[in-house]
Amino acid sequence: MINAQRVGAIVERELRKFIRTPLVLIMTIMMPLIQLAVQGNSFGGRVTGMTIAVVDQDGGPAARRVRDALYTLQSNGDLVRPVSYATEQEAAEDVRHGRVNGAIVLPAHFSRRVYAGDEPRVGLLIDNTDNFVHAALRGLTTGAVQRAIRERPTSRLASTVALDEVELYPYVPYLRYLLPGVIALGLFTSVMIGGAIIYLDDKQRGVHEGYLVTPITKIELLLAFGIAGTVKASLGGVLIAVVGSLGAGMTDILQPARLAALVLLVVLTSFAFMAMTSCLVSRMNNPIMPRALFGMLNTLLYFPSGAIYPVQALPGWLRPLAAIDPFTYTVHALRVLLLKGASLSVMVPDLLFLTGFAAVMFTGAVLLFRRTL
Repeated sequence: MINAQRVGAIVERELRKFIRTPLVLIMTIMMPLIQLAVQGNSFGGRVTGMTIAVVDQDGGPAARRVRDALYTLQSNGDLVRPVSYATEQEAAEDVRHGRVNGAIVLPAHFSRRVYAGDEPRVGLLIDNTDNFVHAALRGLTTGAVQRAIRERPTSRLASTVALDEVELYPYVPYLRYLLPGVIALGLFTSVMIGGAIIYLDDKQRGVHEGYLVTPITKIELLLAFGIAGTVKASLGGVLIAVVGSLGAGMTDILQPARLAALVLLVVLTSFAFMAMTSCLVSRMNNPIMPRALFGMLNTLLYFPSGAIYPVQALPGWLRPLAAIDPFTYTVHALRVLLLKGASLSVMVPDLLFLTGFAAVMFTGAVLLFRRTL
C-alpha cells in the first residue's frame, strides 16, 4: 500500500529545491523557445531571389510567353530573376560556377512545335547540390513553361486531366510545423535536468541514505521522484506550448477545451519521459554517464519522431525505432491539437501509447531500483 504522506513529503522537498533555483526553470523554458525562433525561421521558408539564365534560341510568340511568365515571377515576390544569355554554353558555365542557380533553354523552332503539337521541349539546367533551391526552381519553371501553350487552340477532347486541389487548412509555416517537436524536446530536457540528473546528484551527495533508512518503499520513492519531475516539466512544457503557439499566431490554444487537452498531453508525456529516464538511471552511479546517454537519446528519439521531417520519409530500418519512440506519439498528438484543432478523440491512440509506455518504464524502474548504496 502506497503511503501518500511519505510520497508527498518527498515531492514537496523536490519542488522546494526546484523553486530555490529559478535559473534552471528559466533555462529549460528559454532554450526551446530560442531553438523554435532560430530553427523555425531558418528552415522551411519560401526560396526567393533565384537567378535563372534564359537562352532564347527561338524568339517566337511561345518563347516570349515563357519569358514573360518568368518576369512575372520576378515582379510578384522576387521569386525568380531571369537574365538573358546568348548561348547555352555560357549559361551552363555560369550554372557550374554558381553565378546563376539554373538556366532555361528555349530551342530553335520551339514556337512552331508548340502550335503543331509536335512534342515541344525546353531544356533546364539546375545546380542540384542544394535540394531546396533545386525543387523550388524546378517547380517555378515548370509552371512558366506551361504558359507557352496558353493560346493554343483547344481541341474537342481535353489533352490533360485537371487536378483541383483543395487545402483543408490554412498555409502552415515551418515555424508552426516545428513547434510540436520543440515542445516535446523541451519536456525531455526538463525531465533530464530536473529529474534524472538531480536524482543521481542527490545519490552522489548521500541524500538517498536518509531515505533508505526510513520505512518508505522503493515504489513510493520512485513515485515521489516521478511526480516531482512531472510537475517541473509540465509547468515549463505548458508555458513553452502557450508562448510558442501565441508567438506563431495560433491564438486558438487559449480555448478552454484545447488548453485542457494540451495540459493532459503535457502531463502524461512528462511522466512517460520521467519514467523512462528513471528506468535508465536506476542502476547508474557515475554522474557522467546519464549526461552522455541523454545526448545520444536526443538524437535517437528526436529526429526519427517526425518532428522535422515526416516519418513516412524514413528508411525501412529506422521506422521500427519511430514506432516505439514516445517522441513520435507526442509530436503527432501536439500536431493534430495545435495545427489541426482536432478533438481529444483523435489523440486517444497517442495517449494510450504514452500511458502504456509510462507503465512499462515505471515498472522497470521499480524492478531495477535497489535499496542499497
